[in-house]
Amino acid sequence: MSIPLTDLKLQYRSIKEEIDSAIKNVVAEGDYILGKEVSIFEEELAKYIGAKFAIGVASGTDALVLALSACDIKRGNEVITTPFTFIATAEAICRVGAKPVFCDIEEDTYNIDPKKIELKITKNTKAIIPVHLYGLPCNMDDILTIAKSYKLKIIEDCAQAFGAEYRHKKVGVWGDCGCFSFFPAKTLGAFGDGGMVVTNCEEIAQKIKMLRNHGSTNKYYYSLHGFNSRLDTLQAAILRVKLRHIDNWIERRRENALYYNNLLTGKSILTPPYDLFNSNTLYKHTFNYYTIRLDSKRDFIQQYLKDKGIYSAVYYPLSLHLQDVYKDLGYRWGDFPVAEEMQNKVLSLPMFPELTHAQIENIVEVIKEALRDD
Repeated sequence: MSIPLTDLKLQYRSIKEEIDSAIKNVVAEGDYILGKEVSIFEEELAKYIGAKFAIGVASGTDALVLALSACDIKRGNEVITTPFTFIATAEAICRVGAKPVFCDIEEDTYNIDPKKIELKITKNTKAIIPVHLYGLPCNMDDILTIAKSYKLKIIEDCAQAFGAEYRHKKVGVWGDCGCFSFFPAKTLGAFGDGGMVVTNCEEIAQKIKMLRNHGSTNKYYYSLHGFNSRLDTLQAAILRVKLRHIDNWIERRRENALYYNNLLTGKSILTPPYDLFNSNTLYKHTFNYYTIRLDSKRDFIQQYLKDKGIYSAVYYPLSLHLQDVYKDLGYRWGDFPVAEEMQNKVLSLPMFPELTHAQIENIVEVIKEALRDD
């Protein structure tokens, strides 16, 4: 039985008529750049997230860049973030001329460790980018306390956590800005690249609207050095359709995660994702990825799964502080021991709303076979 990491074709088939109709309507209108579907989607998404403003941009990476720029982060500034994330998080900091300062992660959540953030603050620190990794929110209470004490901006990287909640409030509205990616494989994914910045600050919202459109509010009149970073009307129309299904899809992901958890219990070298199914938990995980930790045999088990037609992935095999592109920052092996340990242990298994219990049972049985056969 071949099982993909995610199945975008299956999702499309489940809502084909709605998607096809939305695309046809945009084509009939012929309004492809910042058309009405974009503004309507912005309003709908802002309401869903609980933000006053939402601004559609071309990608999740651009969302981070524009949010940093709108928060006046620039050359000479430092921004604290995690080394255990996709490169876009640190890349965006560099794009505005600032310096990424890495902070180690928590072993159980894989998110930035608030207890270690304060040690990284200098006179040049201007912001923190917490990354809600795999769909699990960060501990925002502690991060907010630190940010308030040092007057730092908070820009949430929500690329993997659309719909996730901390203390029953959606991620993205805890800080000054929340940045989302609509990359196709995300929980809410477009048919190409797309992104969104949400904020409760009107000044930041207006600045991002200008920045995404070459620094202009009136055509051919420019107030800022901006970007060409506009969410396509076609993508907005597709995302509007998907937004109507998102809560159901998230619940199905959570149900699948719980089923995985129940089947994987009792294996000494294997740790399922952070236990989030207690009704008293502060967190609502949306499982953009279902990521287990293997204390040994990770690479063997991944290959064993592949040989059986089951796809998996390692997010991420080399922490950012060890990447060649960041050699100039002066980090070395051993600087962030938790991130360095987790990069060798994490493995993301197939996860999508349409994944069946029978498929999960097959995946778990193959893992158990691998543990017996090695």
